[in-house]
Amino acid sequence: MNKYQRIVIKIGTNVITQDNGLLDLESIENLVKQISQLKKNNVEVIVVSSGAMGAGRSLIKLADKSNDVVRRQILASIGQPKLINTYSQLFSKDQYICAQILATKEDFRDRIHYLNMKNCFSALLKDNIVPIVNENDVVSVTELMFTDNDELAGLIATMMNVDALIILTNVDGIFDGNPKDKNAKLIPIINSEQTNFSAYVSSEKSQFGRGGMITKCGIGHKVSLTGIITHIANGKSKNIILDIYDRKDVGTKFLPAKEKSNIKKWIAYSEGYEKGIIYINHGAEKMLLSSDKATSILPIGIIKIDGSFEKGDIVKVSNENNEDIALGIAQYSSEKAIDLIGKKAQKPIIHYDYLFLKV
Repeated sequence: MNKYQRIVIKIGTNVITQDNGLLDLESIENLVKQISQLKKNNVEVIVVSSGAMGAGRSLIKLADKSNDVVRRQILASIGQPKLINTYSQLFSKDQYICAQILATKEDFRDRIHYLNMKNCFSALLKDNIVPIVNENDVVSVTELMFTDNDELAGLIATMMNVDALIILTNVDGIFDGNPKDKNAKLIPIINSEQTNFSAYVSSEKSQFGRGGMITKCGIGHKVSLTGIITHIANGKSKNIILDIYDRKDVGTKFLPAKEKSNIKKWIAYSEGYEKGIIYINHGAEKMLLSSDKATSILPIGIIKIDGSFEKGDIVKVSNENNEDIALGIAQYSSEKAIDLIGKKAQKPIIHYDYLFLKV
């Protein structure tokens, strides 16, 4: 099998912090050594790292009465410089330079800005620089926040057309029960059709991070639908990154579906920016989800439209049960679309080339 040539590595809070929430320098050094080895093998690596607040905790003690949002902002703002300096010092031992990139959801708000971000990452990788990315917790509050850095890592992975996304956490992978239960078994492979993770995955979140295994499974599934393999593994294991690179049987792999176009990859992560909802009937849904042929959203299969949108806007596609099944780019306005509901022989309101199926 071919080796990965470009990867995104997401490093979770509990991988690089101690039980008291402070940075675990030994763990960070172990990870940096492995990434440096990948670099020596001419692998392009983008790192999405949590831990800014953990770094902040080592520098200041805040009063317990501090507002949660303010506490997060303070710890992140003073901890981020320490975190990036820690990475910088460790990578410099192998003569590698790292760059800091702080992002919010708003940074991916439209196609033009999205491409500007992509060009920045491409330029850094071309110059053999290691991008270290984190959510900008100083300004990210409420609707501007990613679910967690797993979501940010998935977005960057699809944007940069990587060969693999590696999500490092503090457990060995996805289990068929609570990982603390001795009878629970590791699930080595999950295919892109599997979606019901809540049936066996714990919803418990990490001590200091915001994300849980349900979130990681959701990101792994979404990324796999864009054609990228995702690994979830234990970042505390000494050589876990190199083991994954060498295709050893570690962690859980989300097998990729057929690779999607770049525009579909962007659409996949446009949720939250949709301007309206298109509801389709059972017949249109069945054709959309079961057909082996490329299927567009036609007015004849539409039963209702909510919201106001123009040509080129992101819209959501839902079925009669109000379940979300797709995202796409509208080919004409909601006003025109409403006039055409149920009519035959009309142009698609969402062409297949601009449609991303979520299921």
